[in-house]
Amino acid sequence: MDEEASKKLIVETLEKKKGKSKFYLKDFYKMIPDEKPRAVKNLVNKMVGEGTLEYWSSGSTTLIGLKGVGKQAAAEEED
Repeated sequence: MDEEASKKLIVETLEKKKGKSKFYLKDFYKMIPDEKPRAVKNLVNKMVGEGTLEYWSSGSTTLIGLKGVGKQAAAEEED
């Protein structure tokens, strides 16, 4: 699967998830099972750099989600 198709698959999969907006990196491995984990990690990092995805950290755990989606994003807009 080429990079653009992988990016599109990730975005579509995240948009379909109801009630959940942040995901562990291992969840992304499951979205593209044909790719090696390192390749998926590099793709996710690239998408964060492009502004498609964003990291969210609780201090002990780092999650990844679509930029501007979720309860945290809504709370930040109100401030």
